[in-house]
Amino acid sequence: MVERTVLLAHQGGWDEILYVLAPILVIVGLLRIANSRAKKLSSGSTPDNNTPDSGSSPPD
Repeated sequence: MVERTVLLAHQGGWDEILYVLAPILVIVGLLRIANSRAKKLSSGSTPDNNTPDSGSSPPD
C-alpha cells in the first residue's frame, strides 16, 4: 500500500502539466473538427459560378 501512495505522490511536475495540457489538447482538437466541418458546409452551400441561373438571360 505504501508503494502506491508514493507512486501517486508528487512526480516532479510532469503529472501536473498533463492535467493542464490534456483538456487544452481536447478542446483544440474539437475546435479543429468543428472548423473543418463548418468550412465543408459553407463551401458546399454556395452555387457554382459556371452554371447559369434559370431566371437570367444568356449573354449577347
